[in-house]
Amino acid sequence: MAVVDLLFSPYAIPVAVVLFFLVPYLTSHTALNDVPGPFAAKFSAFWLLIQARRGRRYLSVNEAHEKYGKLVRIQPDHVSVADDGAINAIYGHGNGFLKSKRKTISHTFSTKSIVQFETYMHENLSLFAEQWDKISKNAHGGYAKLDCLHWFNYLAFDIIGDLAFGQSFGMLAKGKDITEIQMTPGAPITYAPAVEVLNRRGEVSGTLGCYPTLKPYAKYFPDPFFSQGLAAVQNLAGIAVARVSQRLDGKQDVGRVDLLARLMEGRDEKGNKLGREELTAEALTQLIAGSDTTSNTSCAILYWVCKTPGVLQKLQQELDGAIPAGIVVPSYDMVKDLKYMNNVIQETLRIHSTSSLGLPRLVPPGNGIEILGKHFPPYTVLSVPSYTIHHSKEIWGSDADEFVPDRWDKLTERQKNAFIPFSYGPRSCVGRNVAEMELALIVGTTFRRYDLDLYQKQLDTREGFLRKPLECMVGIKLRNNI
Repeated sequence: MAVVDLLFSPYAIPVAVVLFFLVPYLTSHTALNDVPGPFAAKFSAFWLLIQARRGRRYLSVNEAHEKYGKLVRIQPDHVSVADDGAINAIYGHGNGFLKSKRKTISHTFSTKSIVQFETYMHENLSLFAEQWDKISKNAHGGYAKLDCLHWFNYLAFDIIGDLAFGQSFGMLAKGKDITEIQMTPGAPITYAPAVEVLNRRGEVSGTLGCYPTLKPYAKYFPDPFFSQGLAAVQNLAGIAVARVSQRLDGKQDVGRVDLLARLMEGRDEKGNKLGREELTAEALTQLIAGSDTTSNTSCAILYWVCKTPGVLQKLQQELDGAIPAGIVVPSYDMVKDLKYMNNVIQETLRIHSTSSLGLPRLVPPGNGIEILGKHFPPYTVLSVPSYTIHHSKEIWGSDADEFVPDRWDKLTERQKNAFIPFSYGPRSCVGRNVAEMELALIVGTTFRRYDLDLYQKQLDTREGFLRKPLECMVGIKLRNNI
């Protein structure tokens, strides 16, 4: 009778809620109960989901590490490990945490393959310079004010469009964010802002990824963040469908050598060629991985170079010595070995980690693993937060929060091993070679050709799947010695 009375009492709902969170805490992942962390994170994944919805998950995790130490429980089954000594243990080859499934596309990003991609980068960078030249000339000798983030978005999307789909999105030519969408092969063509779509997709995916069981219900949530984000997921897939369909239906040059061509040559684990759906999925992956990452980093490079006294002048001096007058877009051979330019790029990847999260890895079946004197049983989720590692004063020194390109001339072995902008191990970024080429060409073109003036005191960012600047207002004008 007492149980029946409780079911119909005003205490029923709060008691049910308490039991919903308390029972799993007392019965599941009990080996983690001594790991410190935010109180709510011990009972539910909602704590991390809320931080992601706010666009500051990496900051919340970093603040938790500052408060609790190197081991922090950020979900009932998930521990963040802010220790560079754990990088190899969690992400390294042969540790059993995750088997690599990249054999089907690894050849796509070989050194030999990416050399053939340079021509497409050049074509888009030439158009980028043409547009910035026009904007500069309209300022009549003064600085022309613009948000460089928009233009780096257009550039990065057009380059990845050329590489992954055989045709740019045309954003540079139009000077706006717009592209074709086709939900299924043969369906009507519609149009949408691809950069905006990708941002929304990244934010909602990063948020729901903290609590995947909510995904089927998210479109019913009153917060439009979720419904708009899920629509963006579909629209982004539609972009890939439209582009791959054009290529496979013979509407583009079948002799092109680009990412899609390499994927079409690839084989799956059974030795079969990739079908239309698999090609579309892989091409979509390249779009997601190769657009925002490049534009975000390019924007951050420009911000930190202009913000830090002496860096712009030193970088331009090096570029002036390597790139002859009259060259609008340098070749990769001209800039790939420039020491200070590479220092600038590496330091930006450290201080502005585009992927600031700790990528989760599952402890495999067996005996578990010991890290920092703590034993983690099988099926525990572990991650190393790159932002926290890259800003660690223990690793990088008292100036860890400062932009110091010269630190790369005298790196310690520990610092080399703690630098993980492309992650680490068998699931690290396969497109690293492409990214490094693209960034070198963007930096070489932009800073050799233009004088720049920064119009903001800080670079505000928001985190979705990646950490993205919100804007970067600068003044540009053509240099006299180009």
